[in-house]
Amino acid sequence: MGEATTTPKMDYFRMPRPLWRKLKKYLPKPRKRKSAKGGRPRASERALADAIWYVLWTGCQWKALHRDWFGVSASVVHERFQRWRGAGIFEKLRRRRMVEYYARERGGISWKWQAMDSKHSPAPLGGEKVGNNPTDRGKLGAKINLLLVDERGAPLSVVLTGANRHDTRSPPSA
Repeated sequence: MGEATTTPKMDYFRMPRPLWRKLKKYLPKPRKRKSAKGGRPRASERALADAIWYVLWTGCQWKALHRDWFGVSASVVHERFQRWRGAGIFEKLRRRRMVEYYARERGGISWKWQAMDSKHSPAPLGGEKVGNNPTDRGKLGAKINLLLVDERGAPLSVVLTGANRHDTRSPPSA
């Protein structure tokens, strides 16, 4: 009989160490405080990354995060996520991971087969790329206009547009 194989368990509460090492390279250096008096100590970047990982992996609401889980309040986690997103940190990390995936010795991206799909989803909080949703008559919505993956399911491209944009129009550049 062969050896029993087990699937490694995913720890939803901790970002995998190799991914954390890569993310850490893009994080801004903490600013020095001008005075030693007052204020809370700065939240741990690792704890924040773990909390963000948890929300993105599980779909948990930001406000549902418990301070006990990561030692950081939900509002600080969400604020830091928005700051990092605005600074393009996640986009830089995504690009680096794609370059690594392209260059992978075991073949990189499989160009033999790709799949593309689009989806409507509600966006009640709005945003820059939200418009009236024609299917819900005036309710706000967003649409993943383009999702392209290779045969292993690795995302190659994602483009978001307003739900009021007709599918026959070309999508905006990503």
